[in-house]
Amino acid sequence: MSEPTARPGAAAEPAGAHDEQTRRLILDTAVRLFGDRGYTETTMRAVAQEAGVAVGDAYYHFGSKEELIQGFYLGTQLEHRTVARPVLARESDLGPRLGGVLHAGLDVLAPHRAFAGTLLGAAAVPTSPLSPFSAESAEPRHVGIGLFREVLEGSSTRIDPEVRSELPDLLWLAYLALIFYWLHDRSPDQARTRALIDIAVPLIERGIGLSRVRVLRPITRHVLDVIQTVRP
Repeated sequence: MSEPTARPGAAAEPAGAHDEQTRRLILDTAVRLFGDRGYTETTMRAVAQEAGVAVGDAYYHFGSKEELIQGFYLGTQLEHRTVARPVLARESDLGPRLGGVLHAGLDVLAPHRAFAGTLLGAAAVPTSPLSPFSAESAEPRHVGIGLFREVLEGSSTRIDPEVRSELPDLLWLAYLALIFYWLHDRSPDQARTRALIDIAVPLIERGIGLSRVRVLRPITRHVLDVIQTVRP
C-alpha cells in the first residue's frame, strides 16, 4: 500500500510543538477539574480521560498531581510577568509600577479564583510541596520575586542600596498576603482588594523612600532582619 501523499506546501508539525500542545491541554484540563471537583477528588486518570489522552501520556508530561499544580504556578507567574511588562515599560515612578504589577497579578488569577481557593488548605501545610515556600515551588517563586526586582530596578525612586537588595522578597511576600485577602474578598469583583492596592501602594512607596533617612535606619535594619528571618 502506498504512503499517503502530503498536501503540496504542507509541513509536518514539529514533535516539540505537538508535545507542548498536549502538555497545555492536560494542564488546562486539570485546572478546570480542580476547580469543578476540588484538588483531592481529581485524579490523574480523570484528567487524562477528560483531556482525551492516554493515562501514560498524562504521566509522561506530569508525574503527579503536585507537578500539575507546579505547572499552574509557573504558568501564572510567567503570564503575570508578560502582562505586567507594558506597565513597567511605560512607568518610571515606583508607585505606578508597583500598583500596575499588583493589579496585573489579580487580572491573571481572576479566571482561576475558584480553583485557587481549593488549594489554600494544601498550600498552607508547611511540609506540602504545594506550599509557595517549598523546594518544589522554587522556580515559580524565583520568577515572582524577579518580577518585583524589575519593579524596583526600573524605578526612578531613590532607595537605600541595602534595602533595595531585600525588597523583592518583601514585596513578593506582600503579594502573597494580597492574594490570600483577595481569595476571601466577597465584595463585587473583589473591589475591596483593588481599593486596598490603590490605598496601600502610595504608603509603601513613601516608606521605601524614607528608608534613606538616617534617623530611621534602626527601624529599617529591623525590617531587613524580619525579611531575612522569613525568607524561604
